[in-house]
Amino acid sequence: MPATVNPIRRQMLTTAVLTFAAARVPKVLAADPPAFGMKGSFAPLKQIDAGLLNVGYAELGPSGGRPVVLLHGWPYDIYSFVDAAPLLASAGYRVIIPYLRGYGTTRFLSAESFRNGQPSALATDIVAVMDALRIDKAIIAGFDWGARTANIMAALWPERCKAMVSVSGYLIGNQEAGKMPLPPKAEYEWWYQYYFATERGKVGYDKYRRDFAKLIWQLASPKWQFDDATFDRSAVAFENPDHVAIVIHNYRWRLALVPGEARYDALEKQLATGPVIAVPTITLEGDANGAPHADPSAYASKFSGKYQHRLVSGGVGHDLPQEAPQAFARAVIDVDAF
Repeated sequence: MPATVNPIRRQMLTTAVLTFAAARVPKVLAADPPAFGMKGSFAPLKQIDAGLLNVGYAELGPSGGRPVVLLHGWPYDIYSFVDAAPLLASAGYRVIIPYLRGYGTTRFLSAESFRNGQPSALATDIVAVMDALRIDKAIIAGFDWGARTANIMAALWPERCKAMVSVSGYLIGNQEAGKMPLPPKAEYEWWYQYYFATERGKVGYDKYRRDFAKLIWQLASPKWQFDDATFDRSAVAFENPDHVAIVIHNYRWRLALVPGEARYDALEKQLATGPVIAVPTITLEGDANGAPHADPSAYASKFSGKYQHRLVSGGVGHDLPQEAPQAFARAVIDVDAF
């Protein structure tokens, strides 16, 4: 005989469960995103020598908080996290947001250093930043180049990664894979990669770097109605003297048109195997991402630890942390509990 439940008791139980669940969600995420994002600033930024670089970075939150490193992509900068970072800081995290090599106030320590944009070099930079800041282990989260960097760190240095949030999933690639042709529609989506393979493209990107970046923002996030002030705040980062060299090398390296540096050969050999990532991970995807991206089913098997994928709805494009800061911050907090 089916058990019967007193309706009043059932209502009391339901209320208690909902109250407990709500208590587990930081209040800062229950409110609207702070108005800070549209006109706010991370200033004053900090600088630190780390590896080959003097790295510019923003830092928010308590110095003793659990570390989170947020990594931006191309053509974006640290302001992609201008709304998400305060949410995390308010939840007690120590949030570190570095400019990648070739962006913002990050500079090479030596004029003789090769302006290398290969992905393993960028990942090595972030490990060096953690070393310089004496951060043994952190949650690593990012999108675009930042997600690729986070993936590489989680694969090669899992002991440094408590957990990971990766927008658009598994992004580790290699030069051999880059040589393989894609179906025409997929090749079309990578049009800028082929433009950058030419000297005309290099000169054109240098001359029109702001116009180029704005076009990518519009194509990659077709439903995001960003204003000029929001774009201009980030576009300053592209005035870095090494920016063009790093971007061009990155995309040419992917197509095996240029070599990397021998110091990264051993790392690239490991990455060429398509390593499985055991670090606890949440992957995110916007429902209106106009940039090239794989279906989540294509990369789910690349995560062997506790794993979850989330689709963020509402016309969210490629710059997910800036377009959906609460969803991004929520993912960081949740993966920390995995």
